[in-house]
Amino acid sequence: MGKFMLNRRAFLVSACSIAAAPLLTPATFAAMPGENRFVTIVLRGAMDGLFLVQPYGDAELKKWRPDFAFDPSEGLHDLDGHFGLHPDAGALMPLWKDGELAIVHAVSTPYRDARSHFDGQDMLESGGAEVKGQKSGWLNRCLSVIPRSNAARAIDINTSAELILSGPNPVDVWSSKADLTVPADELAFLTRLYRSDPPFAKAMEEAVAADSDADKVFGSDVRGAKISDMARLTAGMLKGDYRIASYSINGWDTHIGQRNIFKKPLKDLVESILALKEGLGPDIWSKTTVLVMTEFGRTVRQNGSRGTDHGTGGVALIAGGAVRGGKVYGKWPGLKENQLLEDRDLNPTGDVREVAANLLMAQFGISKGDVTNQIFPGIEMAGGQAGYLR
Repeated sequence: MGKFMLNRRAFLVSACSIAAAPLLTPATFAAMPGENRFVTIVLRGAMDGLFLVQPYGDAELKKWRPDFAFDPSEGLHDLDGHFGLHPDAGALMPLWKDGELAIVHAVSTPYRDARSHFDGQDMLESGGAEVKGQKSGWLNRCLSVIPRSNAARAIDINTSAELILSGPNPVDVWSSKADLTVPADELAFLTRLYRSDPPFAKAMEEAVAADSDADKVFGSDVRGAKISDMARLTAGMLKGDYRIASYSINGWDTHIGQRNIFKKPLKDLVESILALKEGLGPDIWSKTTVLVMTEFGRTVRQNGSRGTDHGTGGVALIAGGAVRGGKVYGKWPGLKENQLLEDRDLNPTGDVREVAANLLMAQFGISKGDVTNQIFPGIEMAGGQAGYLR
């Protein structure tokens, strides 16, 4: 069993079966020997990769998206003469120029069915080739095969582990106290109640102590906390014993008014990546890889509500000091009508699971056999081992 680090709220949830909805998306951590760090950020809601990283050099883009296809004269940040970064993501350009940010375009999971957020996210996090094929997450299974990771454990911020790090490997839990504050008299009662039971007494002790750690980041109440605060907390954990972390950013489902709706989650993403770099410091950042991914992309054509609908091909971002950045990876499929998937979507030419697999192999010395047999069963690794990292 893993060692549990619970605050008061999480202790009550586990001990007394109190249900409470999380105010922040879960962040999950794993501890292991070694110096390399790996972070996944899941963008929930199907982030529009064609909006974030625009192929402005493809003449078809403005035909399909007259209301939100930009070029450098309109504030798009040129990356390589063909692709440009969204105007509101300019704070990431120093990372690009320093080789600490890379793009992998036209990627997806094998999911091709009803374009359901739930099924798409399940496949993204389980790492399987079928929606219902895996009951555990690929990042949890990864813990079983990383060399020297026998003592690895995971920690989840909020009420429950995300699927990506759910599975047979033990998970510690840290949870914010904002939505259920325990009065002092009830806290004293619980302390008396469980003091004769060593496991519960120990959990209680750690629960109270963990609150002070959270207060250093969030203050006394996290209801107004930002995703960047979550990133700073993540960085603090990674500076200690933890080597793997995962959390999510919501708000990417842009069916209507995409130009406005996209601003908030994009701001969260940009600030989150920069907060990770700042919080980790130069030495640890140099050993860190951050994989940003989403369940699927969005339609190439804008819809009648100046938004986009659920699609297929999307984009992944890789950030960190360990990254061989300043490059757009992947094979561009084109945006001509006969090049689209089912006459609507960006045609994926790469598997986002292969991106993750390559990063794990490079960061932690995992063998290709363990990747294809245990972490992503059945994956073909058709592209070989890509050189995403230095």
